Amino acid sequence: MNFEVLHPLDKSQLVLDAVAKKQQLIGANIANVNTPGYVRRDVSFNQILSTANSPLETKLSEAIGPNPFFVQEEGQVDVKQELIDMQRNMLYYTVATRRVSSVITQLRSVTQVGK
Repeated sequence: MNFEVLHPLDKSQLVLDAVAKKQQLIGANIANVNTPGYVRRDVSFNQILSTANSPLETKLSEAIGPNPFFVQEEGQVDVKQELIDMQRNMLYYTVATRRVSSVITQLRSVTQVGK
C-alpha cells in the first residue's frame, strides 16, 4: 500500500475545519442547554488527527459519510465544561493558524531562493 503524507497545508486545513466544526457544536450545545431531551455533541480530535497522515483513511472516512468529522453524542450539557472546551478550542485554532503562517513563510522563502 502506498501511504502518502499530507502536505502541511492540507493538515492545517483539516485541523482548522475540525476546530470550526467543534466551535459550531459548542455553540449549539450552549444554545440548547435548557432544551429537554437535547444530547450534547462533540468532535473527536484524536480520531481526526489519527487519519491526518493517511490520505487513504481520510478519503475512506469522507466516502463513508457526508460529515468527515467523528461527531459523538454524549449525555447532558454542562455549560462550565462547554466554556472550558471553547477556550481549549481557541488554543487549537491559534496553533493551527500559526502552523499555516509558518508553512506560508517557508514556501515564500523557497520561491525567493530561486530568484
